[in-house]
Amino acid sequence: MRNNVAPILVLGIGNPLMGDEGVGVRVVELLMSAFQFPDTVELLDAGTMGLGMLHLLRDRNFVLVVDAVDRTGHPAGTIVRLSPEDIAPNQVMHSLHDMKFVNVLEAAELTGVVVHAECIGVQVGRIEQWVTTLTPEVENALQAAIEAVLIVLAEKGVTSKPCKTDDGTARIIESIRTYEDAD
Repeated sequence: MRNNVAPILVLGIGNPLMGDEGVGVRVVELLMSAFQFPDTVELLDAGTMGLGMLHLLRDRNFVLVVDAVDRTGHPAGTIVRLSPEDIAPNQVMHSLHDMKFVNVLEAAELTGVVVHAECIGVQVGRIEQWVTTLTPEVENALQAAIEAVLIVLAEKGVTSKPCKTDDGTARIIESIRTYEDAD
């Protein structure tokens, strides 16, 4: 490994302040708090970075993206496994300035960075600004999304172990949700 970069990257993409659109971030947050992965695997909350993700792709063998999808024809909470090209028409976009992950990969190729990538998508139920909770259907799909990520990683030879303790590093958004619910 060059530059101490893990060759496998799991990216949670989305905006946790827009309801179900933040499901990708939530899945990665739960994975970080519940599992230990080898040093060759890095999990990151990429939020809505767009082209800001380019530097994250260097020196990677594989990138797995977890993101919200819409217009799949499936009920809310359905988990789909797709290529970046196949998920692109279903990625949730907020403005003309948003960038689909496939476009980030294409930009990376222009700089000489070619990386194999796959996507785990979760069909949204509702997207609403300034809402940090997920719809019940998407909340109930979190475990299935986590299992989908673990299956893809296992196919890449990655084994994970459940964490015995939770150090709280992935619980910031959960704290915000709890605070909102108390109002």
